[in-house]
Amino acid sequence: MEDGFSSYSSLYDTSSLLQFCNDDSASAASSMEVTDRIASLEQRVQMQEDEIQLLKSALADVVRRLNLSEEQQAMGSRRGPTKARPMIATLPLRPTVNNGTILPKKGSTLPSPSGSGSRKDTSTTANKSLSSLSRTTRILYLPLSTVRRANSNEHVGTLTRKDSGDSKGNRTRAGSTGSNSSGKRSDSKQRDPVFNAGMRRVTHCKEEGYVKMYLKGRPITMFMPKDQVDSYCLEARADLPSNKLKLDWVYGYRGRDCRSNLYLLPTGETVYFIASVVVLFNVDEQLQRHYTGHTDDIKCLAVHPDKITIATGQVAGTSSDGKQLAPHVRVWDSVSLNTLHVLGTGFFDRALVCLAFSKSNGGNTLCVVDDSNDHVLSVWDWQREDRLAEVKCSNESVFAADFHPTDSNIVVTCGKSHLYFWNLEKGMLVKKQGLFEKQEKPKFVLCVTFAENGDAITGDSSGNILVWGKGTNRISHVIQGAHEGSIFALCMLRNGTLVSGGKDRRLISWDSSYQQIQTVEVPELFGPIRTVAEGRGETVLIGTTKNFVLQGSLDGEFMSITQGHTDELWGLAVHPWKPHFLTCGYDRQVCLWDSSSHQLIWSKSMEDTAQSAGFHPSGAVVAIGTQTGRWLVLDTDSKDLVTVHTDGNEQLSVMRYGPDGNFLAIGSHDNYIYIYAVAENGRKYSRVGKCSGHSSFITHLDWSVDSQYLVSNSGDYEILYWIPSVCKQVVSVETTRDIEWATHTCTLGFQVFGLWPDGSDGTDINAVCRSNDKRLLVTGDDFGKVHLFAYPCSQFRAPSHFYGGHSSHVTNVTFLYNDSYLVSTGGKDMSVMQWRIV
Repeated sequence: MEDGFSSYSSLYDTSSLLQFCNDDSASAASSMEVTDRIASLEQRVQMQEDEIQLLKSALADVVRRLNLSEEQQAMGSRRGPTKARPMIATLPLRPTVNNGTILPKKGSTLPSPSGSGSRKDTSTTANKSLSSLSRTTRILYLPLSTVRRANSNEHVGTLTRKDSGDSKGNRTRAGSTGSNSSGKRSDSKQRDPVFNAGMRRVTHCKEEGYVKMYLKGRPITMFMPKDQVDSYCLEARADLPSNKLKLDWVYGYRGRDCRSNLYLLPTGETVYFIASVVVLFNVDEQLQRHYTGHTDDIKCLAVHPDKITIATGQVAGTSSDGKQLAPHVRVWDSVSLNTLHVLGTGFFDRALVCLAFSKSNGGNTLCVVDDSNDHVLSVWDWQREDRLAEVKCSNESVFAADFHPTDSNIVVTCGKSHLYFWNLEKGMLVKKQGLFEKQEKPKFVLCVTFAENGDAITGDSSGNILVWGKGTNRISHVIQGAHEGSIFALCMLRNGTLVSGGKDRRLISWDSSYQQIQTVEVPELFGPIRTVAEGRGETVLIGTTKNFVLQGSLDGEFMSITQGHTDELWGLAVHPWKPHFLTCGYDRQVCLWDSSSHQLIWSKSMEDTAQSAGFHPSGAVVAIGTQTGRWLVLDTDSKDLVTVHTDGNEQLSVMRYGPDGNFLAIGSHDNYIYIYAVAENGRKYSRVGKCSGHSSFITHLDWSVDSQYLVSNSGDYEILYWIPSVCKQVVSVETTRDIEWATHTCTLGFQVFGLWPDGSDGTDINAVCRSNDKRLLVTGDDFGKVHLFAYPCSQFRAPSHFYGGHSSHVTNVTFLYNDSYLVSTGGKDMSVMQWRIV
């Protein structure tokens, strides 16, 4: 017993805790600031919680050892001096799972000193004897089958403070997957391998045929199929998948909060960006190429006068291993897609907001404005990667920066409450402020361009276009009230026509004397005009705040060539037998896409923000889950509403039809799984009931091939099994371990546990999908990466191919029905990416 206590006492150094307890620096009498005292108290509470967690583990071990000792004494007194037998003889040979906890088979008992023979009585006695402990400590005194055993064939590695996880996560219901333990034991046998990986730890129990993984200090027990029990080896190396992914198409455009990011190249390609990908889209040939050198959100883009070299700037980011990724500018070749230069790593702060190449000196210099507090303006000799000058531009937002077309030493910047003319002299940038004089100063100067004669032209938040004489900082001409509201974009065409676009959705053309030629209004569906660029011939390209790219003429014919979502994206579902997929998100838009033509088939506006989606196996209807507990069913062809239901008032994370189409399972954030019977090819629904047993919100669901069983994961890492037709939980391991699953989207399970990265906190993997041919497994994570694994993925630290492109958490991934393509959705980057499997 002393050894047991010493093993636990060595786990945690209490000297720092005692130091805190004796320190009154956080008391009211302390001279410390209130915020410092609060921080000190928070640190003290956290250390105390860690200490309580370890005490709980130690007490649980004491109870276990006491009961084992009493059981062995009872057996010895009954049998007398007989040949020693392992304890396993009295334990159930066939464990069952209840809510993830291994329990003895019904009717099996263990002798106890009281003669009751039941574990329940033994644990009740233990509970009573320790009734003075707090509720958080009492959670440990469970039926002994749930208590972890150190001296068993399942080796428990050394616990660290990291392994204990946060105490809040461990206060959930005791009967979770995290409390699983095995029935058969043998102290004399060699221990099975254990791998420690920071916050993740994996153990293997060969007798019972399960692997136990620890996420955030919580154990998750995953039983393997019977036919793998004898052959499985945790130490075996997994192979990389034979296939790889190639980015095929990117749906979406970032117009909502970015400017001057749309241009036409001489190759006929339209260049723009979304997430961390620059898209070069040939509209005529319906082909996309992609520059993928960036690691996080791209915020600005500039095209060199040679129309081949392009510069793009990105925000600061964080890599998957927690390292800071510095904001920088990449200069690259649009023909070969090769990176030529990387500028400003370690110099820029937060993000890049404006970029422009010089025009009169062959484009040798590049001006850049970052998003630091001072919005530093810097000028670079980009070919030498040499910074020529830098200056604090403004402590207010900067929206545009550009070189004068005939003088490469003059840079104009504009933004909130300012317009500055900068002159580069002997390595210094000298500022002249634009003088508004009699003209009312606008709150925002939003855009700038130049006339053929060198005059600067600005558009502002008051709807006015102001012309500034060449070489001066004074207004030479005013177009008062050119637009109703803000002017977001100005573009000077080759023929000398000025085109302006703004919040009023109007596209207005002006002649060289600033007389209006014609006005066109963009349909409300597309939203306000964010940027305007010259297209081929008489056409113009328009980027809108609703993330559309339009191609049209000044006569008013507009065609959408690119579109996407305008808010966080979560819902993704694939058609069961067509190359179609559906997306939905917080912008209340449901969109059905054709992966072959890359076109939008239809979109539908909703009253509620959407969270999830699932197609009926017939493909005739699709169910959409919202964040309010409402869910609706739409006709796939006509997008007409079929039915609406409400279950609870929290978000519905999963909508999953059974393979036979007779049931719909809905996973909710209220911890329930709602089951509906489905008839008439998905057009009639009647509620069967709800599956109750999870102690946290439902995250993922999968149906068995025969539609008889359901497996679910939850926010506290439980794995539970159900018979959905009667809403009953399945507790038998022997029943569940060999079930064949129609899909594999659950992130927890024996066939997929190898996908979890080292040090994961259990929330890093948002989505998983197994290919239909059962050879590949894909994941989307919080670091903007799509990982491709070989399936099954049941070896520790399984290797993967991984791909960037998303700049936000990848919220969903899925294979198309024939495994030809993979689709992934980004969260806050609002992008949809289609990957070809090669």
